[in-house]
Amino acid sequence: MLRVVDLSNAPDAGVDTPPGLIVAYGPLSDESWLNTATFTLTEQPCTDRRVVTVDSVPVALAELSKRCQRWPHASAVCDDVLRAVDPDGETVASVVTESLGYSTLQAGPEFARWLAERGPAHVPDSANPVLAERDGAILRIKFNRPQRHNAFSNAACAALLEALNVAVLDRSVTGIVLSGEGPSFCSGGDLAEFGSFADPPSAHVARTRHSPALVLDALTARFGRACRAQVHGQVLGSGLEMAAFCGWVEAEEDSVFGLPELRLGLIPGAGGTVSVTRRIGRWRTAYLVLSGETIDSDTALAWGLVDAVTPNTEHQT
Repeated sequence: MLRVVDLSNAPDAGVDTPPGLIVAYGPLSDESWLNTATFTLTEQPCTDRRVVTVDSVPVALAELSKRCQRWPHASAVCDDVLRAVDPDGETVASVVTESLGYSTLQAGPEFARWLAERGPAHVPDSANPVLAERDGAILRIKFNRPQRHNAFSNAACAALLEALNVAVLDRSVTGIVLSGEGPSFCSGGDLAEFGSFADPPSAHVARTRHSPALVLDALTARFGRACRAQVHGQVLGSGLEMAAFCGWVEAEEDSVFGLPELRLGLIPGAGGTVSVTRRIGRWRTAYLVLSGETIDSDTALAWGLVDAVTPNTEHQT
């Protein structure tokens, strides 16, 4: 259950373990509560990454309460995982923590309810879901399912891993550029494939042993800013999670960012609790997940989610 704390009349933060879902609001002077809360809301501009500025605190609180009541398990697991992940620690340990939480929710009633509401789904075939080509010493990798806003499918995951491994194995490669064909960079996981896993433990093993996130993290450690993502349009879910692992993220002005997994009864599962948290902190990451809100390119730049914003260019549809 969501706990709301008014910082103008707040008790001591205490040491409850785990603290649970806490949204604070009011004067931004109580360091203990700012650190302890899942995040804090304000209507004033604020650069503190523990704080999110909204148009109306009462409206935001009402919507958050409604969402946490509808998806209590996913909300609680999101908070637990974000508190457990160490963005400065070993990436693999954090990815495993995230995946265990994700697999727990895959076996839960909230994801089952979403699957029932969605009904049977068919995944259209997509030839060459990822394109890769050498440009001198640079490897250019492009998502290539424009008709589905580059929704990330199992086939796309396998093709992306194959392309990234070229950069891992070929020492003549000195950088990579990750981009998307068509109107969007990547709209997140292909919802038509959700629920097709054999069982949660097998899904966990596959997710952690064949993880583009871990390869992107290793390539960023090697290339730094030369491991780049160029994003536009929808940059959602796994698309945002993977881009955030890159050493430099350049967004076109029309880009829209978000982590919509809660409405499926899930949490980010492509490394986002690590990559996005490294860039904007666990508090604003939690806000994106729990609120379901999206942010524009200017906000993403101000938060540090992207490193540069450029004018829109024409993309093939």
